[in-house]
Amino acid sequence: MALSREDEAKISEVVSVLRRSRSILFITGAGVSADSGLPTYRGVGGLYGDEDAADGIPVEMAMAGRMLTISPEITWKHLSRIEQASRGARFNRAHEVIAEMERHFERVWVLTQNVDGFHRQAGSRNVIDIHGDCHELSCMGCEYHLTVRDYSGLEIPPRCPECGSVIRPDVVLFGEQLPIEKVRTLKEQLRNGFDCIFTVGTTSVFPYIAEPVISAKFGGIPTIEINPGVTEVSFAVDIRIRAGAAETLDAIWKRYRGE
Repeated sequence: MALSREDEAKISEVVSVLRRSRSILFITGAGVSADSGLPTYRGVGGLYGDEDAADGIPVEMAMAGRMLTISPEITWKHLSRIEQASRGARFNRAHEVIAEMERHFERVWVLTQNVDGFHRQAGSRNVIDIHGDCHELSCMGCEYHLTVRDYSGLEIPPRCPECGSVIRPDVVLFGEQLPIEKVRTLKEQLRNGFDCIFTVGTTSVFPYIAEPVISAKFGGIPTIEINPGVTEVSFAVDIRIRAGAAETLDAIWKRYRGE
């Protein structure tokens, strides 16, 4: 879909901001992976569907850390169903542009809620995947760890070959705490400061996702939102482009480079 004339004018504003910037924070959500064919699920990491889980169990219960502990077959049933629906997808132009910007600017970080791993696959190195990566699996009973391309071939639930305990994906399930190290990294980078902040493809419903944008706004740091819909931070951003992530970021990057 072509960008509107209004959006084109806003892209020029964004380019002006980028020309004055050396450090950038991208905050991304499920909308960034929409052009890869992944649904913009609600919930942690864009991982969970809007409908109740099968068997009459609400999705918040089926995909909760407690359920994984007491009935891992239920949680893994839905994890594998969701992973299978996304199997074969790959990163898109939005991920590529962010990775290219990281190589161009002095300092670029990505705070993503997505668990698909696409930012790193596209080449970004400074990634805080605050909700984890569904391709990384760990044993709940010992230190066994493995990386998988997809969940095909896994028994449900998968068991550790060393101790027999259930293996889980390294993602934050409902009711679980955010990883301490990743929260620490986020706080450290925010203390270092950024010259501008992008919020892309996220409704910003979680406080730790909205807070950097709100703080930047009131701190005089330029904020840019790329999202077709209205979000929790739309009222606060300086520049709001109501369009898709891939086409918008590509257009911004091309104009910045004079293409």
